[in-house]
Amino acid sequence: MICRQETAGSNCAKRLLPEEHQRILHPIPPLYNKDSRILILGSFPSVKSRETAFFYGHPQNRFWKLLSTMTGAPLPETVPQKRDFLLSHRIAVWDVIASCEIRGSSDASIRNAVPNDLRRILDAAQIRQIYVNGQTAGKLYQKYQEKPLCEAYGDCAKAVILPSTSPANAAWNMERLMQAWNVILAPLKEDIIKHHE
Repeated sequence: MICRQETAGSNCAKRLLPEEHQRILHPIPPLYNKDSRILILGSFPSVKSRETAFFYGHPQNRFWKLLSTMTGAPLPETVPQKRDFLLSHRIAVWDVIASCEIRGSSDASIRNAVPNDLRRILDAAQIRQIYVNGQTAGKLYQKYQEKPLCEAYGDCAKAVILPSTSPANAAWNMERLMQAWNVILAPLKEDIIKHHE
């Protein structure tokens, strides 16, 4: 909330007003390389992620704990560790939206959105499946990007919508999230299976 002071004649009163929308450009470049095999998309960076200049920067977001538990890898804590973790597991990460008007970190407040150009990732890497983190990201992806990307790249661009790892999604505990997110491992294991054939 924003506290403002208004003057009416000689009377001075304070009013609490809702936080205002701000036009913000996405400040974080996509993370991927030619070996990336899946792409995980969020909606738009939270305030904390914008401060840390990397994805899922809120300490209570369960993204990093979830992926480290699923892969059996140590929990990455620093940005360099998180970058190495994603690249070593062939996971590309970005967001659906390039710029928008937003209040704080509220996905529900997003308006006048401009989508990111995901073709730069799909052209550079053999992405087998796109996943979106949360319903809002899924709706934005379907609205702005899914149809043209499916026409250009095929079924891999038809996104699988997964429950949000945000702390705001309290209805989903870690056990339920792991059951739902387990689907991301199959495309990553294909290389392991082919390597041993």
